[in-house]
Amino acid sequence: MNAIYCGAPPPPSDLWSRWNLDPVLIAALLVLAVALRRDRAALAGVGVLALAFISPLCALSSALFSARVVHHLLLVAVAAPLLAQALRGRRTESLALPTAISAAVLWAWHLPAAYDLALSNVAVYWLMQLTLVGTATWFWHAVLNGRASPVERMAFIIAGFAQMGMLGALLTFAPQQLYAAHVIAPFLWGITPLADQQLGGLIMWVPAGIPYAIAAGFQARQSWALLSREAA
Repeated sequence: MNAIYCGAPPPPSDLWSRWNLDPVLIAALLVLAVALRRDRAALAGVGVLALAFISPLCALSSALFSARVVHHLLLVAVAAPLLAQALRGRRTESLALPTAISAAVLWAWHLPAAYDLALSNVAVYWLMQLTLVGTATWFWHAVLNGRASPVERMAFIIAGFAQMGMLGALLTFAPQQLYAAHVIAPFLWGITPLADQQLGGLIMWVPAGIPYAIAAGFQARQSWALLSREAA
């Protein structure tokens, strides 16, 4: 279906009336919430998904690339690590593979042709969202619950943020606006498309590191506790 999911880009005056009440989406989130009801962290992850897809942020991300970056960060850096907690006890041997694939998926969907197609076709849009969430959840499961040492897991968390920061830097310093999907709507919000893209890149480059820093700190704490037990 050739359409923009969450509708046409809203002007500022209409934003808070643009809640997404798609019954299929709401039903899917309710089913997921019921399935994960025993795990508080995973249930919080469903809440983050609801915020991303039901709140006016969904409509705003049709207008602004910077809002789309916030939307994607909620998926891959907030919802995904929470959802990964539902997989506790299911150990994974590999860290490199989920790290590489989740990074490749993130970069691929930010290629201009792929990004613009996703924002103009509902089926491709959902393919984007599901692959971003799925591969990010796989990555976070590997680094939070894997069999590797805390130091090795911390290194891959840092690598996961580094590749995202590199993408953010490229978008920040790109000499021209890259996405046709956001070539007009930013003017409604008082900024140019290039400034919107630069803001999105900065968000991906700097604030996006906060969830990764928290996870790396948790792994560092685990590593210290392990060393303390071995020294005792």
